[in-house]
Amino acid sequence: MSDIDIRVEGRAGRITLNRPKALNALTYEMCLAIEAALDDWRDDDAVALVLMDAAGDKAFCAGGDIAVMYETGTRGDFAYGQKFWRDEYRMNAKIDEYPKPVVSLLQGFTMGGGVGAGCHGSHRVVGETSQIAMPECGIGLVPDVGGSLLLARAPGHMGAYLGTTGRRMGPADAIYAGFADHFIPEADWPDLTAELIATGDIGAVENAGQTPDRGALPGLQAAVDAAFAGETLRDVVAALRADSSDFAADTLKRLTRGSPLAIACAIEMQNRMGPGTTIREALALEYRFTHRAPEHSDFLEGIRAAIIDKDKSPRWRHTDLGAVPDEDIAAMLAPLGDEGLNLDTALG
Repeated sequence: MSDIDIRVEGRAGRITLNRPKALNALTYEMCLAIEAALDDWRDDDAVALVLMDAAGDKAFCAGGDIAVMYETGTRGDFAYGQKFWRDEYRMNAKIDEYPKPVVSLLQGFTMGGGVGAGCHGSHRVVGETSQIAMPECGIGLVPDVGGSLLLARAPGHMGAYLGTTGRRMGPADAIYAGFADHFIPEADWPDLTAELIATGDIGAVENAGQTPDRGALPGLQAAVDAAFAGETLRDVVAALRADSSDFAADTLKRLTRGSPLAIACAIEMQNRMGPGTTIREALALEYRFTHRAPEHSDFLEGIRAAIIDKDKSPRWRHTDLGAVPDEDIAAMLAPLGDEGLNLDTALG
């Protein structure tokens, strides 16, 4: 059985991620297949919209399939990861820029690479089980796949908080932070799918939307804005350490699970993004880090600790959250010259 099911049904181009036992983690081949489908349907008048969903009830997509990146990276082959990210980012940009409606049904876990596939479309649907997050700092990476741009668009400094702590968002919080648009009870998704296939009318999504239960993030906004007002991770850590609140203690605990280098770079990336930042600019900045990640960051060590040895005890390059040298951050985010991201290259 294929890892991805791509077909046209009625008025809808359908993309179904089909690796439920792997929480629908994206492989390199799946990324290329999604891009090829989008290209095929772009000028096809029979396809009124694109509908993305996933098999199983545990996850839309829990991330990218990073085990191969570990295998190749530990052999000194950094080109595979660079190719994966380059081509995945091109797919992410095409979803963001697509001229037709793109509907995504985001049940269960939608994290990392799943955000890149599911959260750049025009109509992002969450349900009761939805849990959306950007947890990359926990494996030594920065929020990528265009997620840095979604974070930058979140209210106040909420993006820096979510991107560095990897905090999961339920349906209401995902809508609040700008990672989703509509809450529709999951029991209603089959009828919604049938209507979209039959009519190609995107109004079906908007008409089915309901108000979810209130989330936690609005109540944290003031505390987040105060804690993350500083320009650097050093500033954020100092503010949190000077704060005796439960929020500060919880946030420090969350931050200590991640790579100090990745967290510091994630904050710097948020600082560099303004209201007019485009998806292509965000992806190009992300690629500066990910291109270098297997060789020069904590990425391989983070994967080892999380999914290879599973000891949950990564040995990060920097031991103090508040003492990551500015030059190390600058080196990871410096321009790549001729190696920079080019989203206009051909498939594969």
